[in-house]
Amino acid sequence: MIGNLFDPKSDVLIYERLRPHWSQAGAIVFITFRTIDSLPKCVLQRWDREKDDWLRQRGLLGARHWSDAIKSLEDHVNAEFRRVFDRKRETCLDDCHGRCLLRDPRLARIVADSLMHFDGVRYRMGDFVIMPNHVHLLVAFARPDIMAAQLDSWMHYSAFQINRAIGDKGHFWQPEAFDHLVRTLEQYNYLRRYIAANPAKAHLKPGEYLYRRGP
Repeated sequence: MIGNLFDPKSDVLIYERLRPHWSQAGAIVFITFRTIDSLPKCVLQRWDREKDDWLRQRGLLGARHWSDAIKSLEDHVNAEFRRVFDRKRETCLDDCHGRCLLRDPRLARIVADSLMHFDGVRYRMGDFVIMPNHVHLLVAFARPDIMAAQLDSWMHYSAFQINRAIGDKGHFWQPEAFDHLVRTLEQYNYLRRYIAANPAKAHLKPGEYLYRRGP
């Protein structure tokens, strides 16, 4: 493996933006980031209502918004909530909404090169796939404080280079990535299979995605 499995007994760095992000020294993390136009506004609004309904049906919402309510959920309920809506997100991403510019091999290569640039120096890069409007990857950081800065670096650099290549400007990536520390060997192997199978699941042809199998 490229790193260690998450150890609940060891120190964890948690930082929050729109959602909490967990990082642990040497632990493998599964990360997804997506283009700014990858999820239509109408879909996000519908999910907001569905998240409220999911919590309300279980008596867990009260007068709060779902984003506040989940902060006080028990771990197993929080995990189920995220599992349900992560699945919805992944399915929608695979429908290839938005411009899907990363279908262009030249632009996908920009992202791949940025992911590999500091491999073996700041992090150990594992498997990744660059889909038309999102990226999945497995990576391990030597220090927990590196993850946030490195994510920002990957997205900032690749966005600048892609915008320059297409003669555009403005935001390219949705600012906040999704991340999950890998807990078990079974989960690690599942995620590797998921990354490899994602193009076929989205009915992509060779040349419409970029897949890299890690060590």
